[in-house]
This record gives sequence, structure tokens and C-alpha cells, in this order.
Amino acid sequence: MDKVIGFTDLNVYQNLCQAMLKVHKEVLPKLPSSEKFGLIDQAGRASKSPCALIAEGYARRQWGKEWNKYLREAMGECNEMIVHITMVRDLYGVSVGVELCNELIKTYDISGKQLYRLAESWKKL
Repeated sequence: MDKVIGFTDLNVYQNLCQAMLKVHKEVLPKLPSSEKFGLIDQAGRASKSPCALIAEGYARRQWGKEWNKYLREAMGECNEMIVHITMVRDLYGVSVGVELCNELIKTYDISGKQLYRLAESWKKL
């Protein structure tokens, strides 16, 4: 990656935004209306959180502890999405798509690791 000018240049941010779009465009619309206040609500909010946390934390990056706090929270949201998408796959995989769910689980897993490495490398700067 070239020089980071802003949070939108971070590869992890870009990947999480793409995952959020897939969740909202390809997963949530295929869930039954009975999940409106369950998986749809929870996964919808949790899918947006990592992007917002990276953006908010980036504004506080000069204070390493603050930045790392937001990165840790974003890692937690990635883990939450792994749980939600696993539930979607296991409950509704036939209608949503098992491969799509597996792809999203992998994306959130990798993103969590990227956030961890970003937090660790930032401490060393």
C-alpha cells in the first residue's frame, strides 16, 4: 500500500466497507421477516461498526492509547460479525448462500487480524 493519507486509505477499512455492503445488499434482504428484530438488526448494526470505529479512532491516532482502544473495539465487532454470519449460514444458508457466508466469515476473520497487527505496529511508531 502507498502512503496512508487518511483512514480510507487503510486496506482493512476498505475490506470492511466492502463486507458491510455485501451484508446489506446480499445477506440481510434474504433473511425472513421474522429476523427483523434479531439477526437483521444485530448484523446490520455490527457490520457498520468496524468502519465507523476505524474512522473515529483515526482522528485520535496521535494518542496511541485512544487509537488502540478503537481498533480493539473494531476487532470485537469483527468477531461479533463472525458469530452473526455463522448463525445466518447455519440457519439460512440455503437461501442466503453458504459460500457467501463463508467468504464473509473469512473477511471478518482476516480483518480482525489486520486490526490487531495495525494496533501492534502503531505502538512501535
